[in-house]
Amino acid sequence: MSESLREKSNKRILVLANNDVGLYRFRKDLLAALLGAGHEVYISLPDGGFISELVQLGCRFIDTPIDRRGMNPARDAKLLGQYRAILKRLRPDLVLTYTIKPNIYGGLACRALHIPYAVNITGLGSAIENGGWLKRFVLTLYKPVLAGAEVVFFENAGNRDTLAATGVVPRGRDVVLHGAGVNLEDYPCQTYPQEGTVRFLFVGRVMHEKGVDELFAAAKRMKQTYGDSVEFHIVGSFEEGYKPLMDELEQTGVVKYHGYQSDMKRFYAMADCVVLPSYHEGMSNVLLEAAASGRPLITSDIPGCREAVEPGVSGYLCPARDADALYAAMRRFLELSPAQRTAMGAASHDWIARTFNKKAVVAETVAALL
Repeated sequence: MSESLREKSNKRILVLANNDVGLYRFRKDLLAALLGAGHEVYISLPDGGFISELVQLGCRFIDTPIDRRGMNPARDAKLLGQYRAILKRLRPDLVLTYTIKPNIYGGLACRALHIPYAVNITGLGSAIENGGWLKRFVLTLYKPVLAGAEVVFFENAGNRDTLAATGVVPRGRDVVLHGAGVNLEDYPCQTYPQEGTVRFLFVGRVMHEKGVDELFAAAKRMKQTYGDSVEFHIVGSFEEGYKPLMDELEQTGVVKYHGYQSDMKRFYAMADCVVLPSYHEGMSNVLLEAAASGRPLITSDIPGCREAVEPGVSGYLCPARDADALYAAMRRFLELSPAQRTAMGAASHDWIARTFNKKAVVAETVAALL
């Protein structure tokens, strides 16, 4: 961070994000720390149900519609224009961006107007992970943005190394955080279930890249083998193409679907194990929250998931896109004794408390920014 920026005590900070839920759930502690230090904090993002909570925290809201999915040149050009107008009007001392479109278009606007900015790579996403022309296009946009950033935050070293290999990450300005961290007061260790039925829990959007096809295939096999002694609970909204399959899985008793839920604590409390077979993640907040709550994890051996697990101690890792390996991991967990599953849950909480404490992550972020 430039010395002139560090010398200014009370700064005007603008945060660009694409939705209120993620900003409130995962960044409120950082926002509170910035506000508590006497800085003005403005938030630019679409309106939503948690905006009032963010305003009560002390943030000043700027309604900024964003088309979160896909690349639409006309809409993206409009977003770039919106960011330029906001920056010209507000003249912030520092801009903090989250997720791909705020990162790219907010970063381009900041660079053009010579306003310091910091970029958060919260995950590479399908555009980069899947390769092809879209990857080349996104990296072309990212290169000048990252080159001009004061600091580039990553949520795992794997994502940093992947981008560094393409030559778009400036040396010496990258910081790898332990994700967004988890607030251990919000997610304390909960008593482990002692009932006979073992409940596996998936939390997230029901979509291909979350590994739900492999999860559902493995769940069917588990139900055929173990019957009513095992349950699969699904929490989260689903992409429209999955509705027929979700209806079928519910009707045949393979899964119990709970829809989107704003408060996850009671679901973590009833679960014996949380399963997330994602293809790619920045750092899975679901895994951090579940582990902090004292629940073992079964997840993909990929950056953004593997860091949350001590393999064989607090859970199991398996290759992504491998339904057989996922089935084997769930069978292995089911065949543990109740005492072993309880000990695994305690180890899961201890690992997260040592490694992903939100207070430490916020302190490291503030130190790099200011």
